Amino acid sequence: MNTNQDLSTKILPDHLASFVEKMQNDGLDSEIIDSFTYYYRKVVNHEKGFIHDKDIIPVKPEEIPDLNGLKDYAEAGEKVMNQTVMIVLNGGLGTSMGLTGPKSLIKIKHDKTFLEFKMEDSKNLGIKLVLMNSFRTHEKTLSTIHQMGIKNQIDFPLSFLQYKFPKINRHDLSPAVWPKDTSLEWNPPGHGDIYSALFSSKMIHKLLAQNIRYAFICNSDNLGARVDKSLLGYFSKNDLPFLMEITQRRPLDAKGGHLAKHKHGRLILREIAQCPEEELEAFQDINKYRFFNTNNLWIDLVFLKDYVSKYKRIYLPLILKPGKLDPRDDLSPDIFQVETAMGAAISMFEGASAVKVSKARFMPVKGHNDLLAIWSDCYMIKKNKGLVPDPARESMLPISISLDPEFYRKIDMFFDRFKDGPPSLLQCESLTVKGNIFFEKDVKIIGKVHIENTKDTPAVIPKGTVVKHDIWI
Repeated sequence: MNTNQDLSTKILPDHLASFVEKMQNDGLDSEIIDSFTYYYRKVVNHEKGFIHDKDIIPVKPEEIPDLNGLKDYAEAGEKVMNQTVMIVLNGGLGTSMGLTGPKSLIKIKHDKTFLEFKMEDSKNLGIKLVLMNSFRTHEKTLSTIHQMGIKNQIDFPLSFLQYKFPKINRHDLSPAVWPKDTSLEWNPPGHGDIYSALFSSKMIHKLLAQNIRYAFICNSDNLGARVDKSLLGYFSKNDLPFLMEITQRRPLDAKGGHLAKHKHGRLILREIAQCPEEELEAFQDINKYRFFNTNNLWIDLVFLKDYVSKYKRIYLPLILKPGKLDPRDDLSPDIFQVETAMGAAISMFEGASAVKVSKARFMPVKGHNDLLAIWSDCYMIKKNKGLVPDPARESMLPISISLDPEFYRKIDMFFDRFKDGPPSLLQCESLTVKGNIFFEKDVKIIGKVHIENTKDTPAVIPKGTVVKHDIWI
């Protein structure tokens, strides 16, 4: 079903009153309701939030500064570290990995979670950590932090809630209803609501009162993202309102949001959901659109406060995301989620800029293939540097991993098949695993390896096995 075409040929009833009543009954404040109303009107008017090729121009490498050339700004960054905060987006459940709790609580290395690594990182840097939780992750995250027994309140992260939007039935644009689990009738509206949520939660006022001006924002699942003194110095010294970290696109990044220039001059971010179907080939052309958004962003909180004082609202470009009402149930109704991307602010804030960074600052865990790589000896944790590739792999990175989704997609299935820890991938170029296969302790993978079990019964790679060639079982 091509939902966009189907909807565009119908005159649908306006269910806004039902949405407003639903949001009021759930206790959402008027600012959130007004924001949803703005986007819902666009949906009813058949606006899809598309950004067309004809309206944008590819960015040339020489137009964007490179982090490697900004080392002289480190001293300036050091001077404002005490005015800097790290805001971590902690709203994701990781449903694509079969999770029902916060993704940030997965243990990924040295028996520590994403959250623990972010907390350690902020402590080592001497900066405050703030978590933006969703209604699905807030309570579990806070209870987990309390269980850590942190006695020093300085080390205890601050947190605030992003708001939520009601899901929209795709067939008639009415409020989605799911009596089995009414929480699934709502969705976090993407990370673009961070700017409004900073105000509705009063967090921005709390930070400014503590003389914190510069905010580094990153995803909880990206251990490569940390406050860099050179970047901070460049950002503060040049009095930039907003800075986006971008990196070179590779084939695996072809579906990630790319940077471009609007024909009117400003930088602009285009996500794949904002690309018309007939232009997807151009969108995924990594030689045409060469840089994508790492979702590592910097924003001047004083600028943001002044901007909102002047314009009252921040309405980012619409992203209309189709999906299932229950992401784990393919038989549940088709819905739309209204979302926005925080990187889209680059086109709204005058003077916003971008900087090229290496892949080392973009190492997210989007699925179990990524998780195995990070968990393995391909990467190591270095104090004051965070997660870094093992130096022995520098000539071989990146590694390509493909685990059979039938047997490795869910987190419990994944860890069950690596009970004794991950195989050594230090000398591995690529690993493909198909079928039901368990790995015992101290397995080593070398070169390009394909392992396949064609039988219905589970197979085992025994303890201490060194795999240099393809294996069919």
